[in-house]
Amino acid sequence: MLTTLKRMLIGRPLKTTELGDQKLNKTKALAILSSDALSSVAYGPEQILLVLVTVSTLAFWYSLPIGIGVLLLLTALILSYRQIIFAYPHGGGAYVVSKQNLGKYPGLIAGSSLLVDYILTVAVSVSAGTDAITSAFPSLHAYTVPIAILFVVLITLLNLRGVTESASILAYPVYLFVLALFILIGAGIYNALTGNVPPAHHAQIGTPVMGIGLFILLKAFASGSSALTGVEAISNAIPNFKSPAPKNAAKTLSMMGILLALLFSGIVFMAYYYGVSPMTEATVVSQIAEETFGRGAMYYFVQGTTALILILAANTGYSAFPLLAVNLAKDKFIPRMFTIRGDRLGYSNGIIMLAVFSILLILMFQGQTEQLIPLYAVGVFIPFTLSQTGMMVKWLREKPEGWGGKLAINTVGAVISFVVTMMFFLTKFNQVWPVLLFLPAIILLFHRINKHYLAVGEQLSLSTAEPTVPIKGNVIIVPVAGITHVVEQSLNYAQSLSADQIIAVYIPFEREEEAAFQEKWSKWQPDVRLVTLHSQYRSVIQPLMKFIDVVERKARESDYQVSVIIPQFIPKKGWHNVLHNQTSFYIRARLLYRKDVIVTTVPYHLKK
Repeated sequence: MLTTLKRMLIGRPLKTTELGDQKLNKTKALAILSSDALSSVAYGPEQILLVLVTVSTLAFWYSLPIGIGVLLLLTALILSYRQIIFAYPHGGGAYVVSKQNLGKYPGLIAGSSLLVDYILTVAVSVSAGTDAITSAFPSLHAYTVPIAILFVVLITLLNLRGVTESASILAYPVYLFVLALFILIGAGIYNALTGNVPPAHHAQIGTPVMGIGLFILLKAFASGSSALTGVEAISNAIPNFKSPAPKNAAKTLSMMGILLALLFSGIVFMAYYYGVSPMTEATVVSQIAEETFGRGAMYYFVQGTTALILILAANTGYSAFPLLAVNLAKDKFIPRMFTIRGDRLGYSNGIIMLAVFSILLILMFQGQTEQLIPLYAVGVFIPFTLSQTGMMVKWLREKPEGWGGKLAINTVGAVISFVVTMMFFLTKFNQVWPVLLFLPAIILLFHRINKHYLAVGEQLSLSTAEPTVPIKGNVIIVPVAGITHVVEQSLNYAQSLSADQIIAVYIPFEREEEAAFQEKWSKWQPDVRLVTLHSQYRSVIQPLMKFIDVVERKARESDYQVSVIIPQFIPKKGWHNVLHNQTSFYIRARLLYRKDVIVTTVPYHLKK
C-alpha cells in the first residue's frame, strides 16, 4: 500500500542511465534557479521603504539612489559569480571557493550559512507568497501558517518527482510573473508620462528631509539588498545544467541579472512615483497594481502571479540545498546519506530535510515574513563576502591572464558585501543575532561529524587497524524459550557451523518450570548442552547477559569466539508483532554493542 502511494505521488523509479534526461536547459534553469532572486523584487523595494518611513514619507525619494546602489552590487555579484562558474565548474559556489582559497573553517562558515539560508529561502518565500494571497483575500489572514505549510508539502512532492518534471511545471508561473510585472511597470510608466498620476503623490527628488543620515541610508541599502538573495544559487547548481554546463550556467546567470535589474528598478520607481507607503494589510506590489489597474482582472493577475512566484521561489532552495549538502557530505562534514540519489535521481534526503526544517521555521515565526527576511539576507551576505574574498585570493595567487580586472570585480563585491553584512548586524541586531549562535553550533556539529568519519576510516583501514586475534574455536550460545520449530531451526543452523560447543540457555521464572523443561530437553536434544538460569526477578535480559559475560571471559583466555544465535519467529502480518513479546529484539539490541560477541538472528517465518 505504501509503495503504491509512493508511486502515485512521486512516480516510477528512474534508472541511473536516465540521469542525463534530468539535466536542465537554459529556459527551465532560468525559471527554477532564478525564482528566488526574481521573486525578491516583491519584497526588496518594500524593505527600503520600511526603513525610510521611520523618518518621513518625504524620504521616499532616497529609494531611487539606494536602488541604484543595489543595482551596482548586483552587477558586481553577477560578474563575480560568472567567474566562479568557470573557475569551479563542478558547483559548490561559495562553500568550495571559500574552502579552497581561505581554508576549512571559512568554507564551513560559508557552507553552513548557505544551508541555513536555503532553509530560510523556503520559509521566507512561502510566507511572502502567503502574504500576497492574504493581501488579495483578507479573510484568509487567520490561516497563514496552515496555507504556508501546505505549499511547502506540495513543492516538496514536486521536487521528489525529479528536477526536470518540477522545472517543467514551475517554469510557467515564473515567466507569467515576469510578464505580469513588465505589464505593470509599463502601464505605470505610461501613466506617469501621460500625467495620470498627480505629482503630489511623491516628494520631489532632492527634497530636504529632517532626520535623514548616513546610518539610515546604509540601513535602507542593507535592507534593499535582500533583493539579491538567490543570486548564488546558479553557481551551486552547475551539475544540474545540460552540457556544456558552465557555459549554460553563465548565460542563465547573466539573463537572471538583467531581469532582476529591470524588475527591481521598475518597482522601486513605481513605488516612489505613486507615493506608496508600506502597509501591514497590503504589500507594495499590491498597492502599485491597485493604483494602476484598480481591483480588476489585471490586479488579480499581478497578485496571483506574485503569490505563485513567491511560493515557488522556494524551489531555488530545493535545487541548491541538496547539491550543497552533497559537497559537504563528500567532504565528510554532514551524514553520507545526503549523497544518495532517490528513486527519481534527485537527492531526496536533502529535499526532505529541507522541507522539515522549513516547516519548523514557519511554525516558530508564525509565517511572519518581516521577521525572517533580515535573518535570511544576512545568511546569504556572509557567503557573498567569503566567496568574493576567496576569489581575490585565487587571482592574487594564480595571476592568470587578465587577473587585474577580475581582482577589481571581486574586490568591489567583497567590500560592498562586507559593508552590507556589517549593516545588518549594526542596524538589525535584535533580528539577526541568532546567526551568532547557530553558525558556531553548526560548525561544531560539522567538526564532530568529520572527526567521527576520520576515526572510522582510520580504524577500518587495514594499514592502521589493530591486528586481529586468531580464532581457535567457536562457542555458540542459543537462548531458548521453549521446544518449538523456531528453536529447532536455530539449533540446526548452529550445528551446521561446526562449533566446538553449543550451549542452549533457558531462563525460567519458576522452579517447577525449570525441572520440567530440563526433562523435556534431555529427551528432545540430548546432544545439546542445556543451561537453565532461574530468574527470581522475572528478567530474561540480565541473567543472559551475565552468563554470556562468564562464557566470553573464559573463551577469550583460549582465543575462542563467542557467538549468540537468536531464534526469532516472523509473523505473516506486520501488525501481529504487537501481540508478541519482542524479547529477541531486546537481546539483539543489548548484544550489538558487545565488541567480543558475534550476534546472528535465525528467522522462522510463520505461514498464517
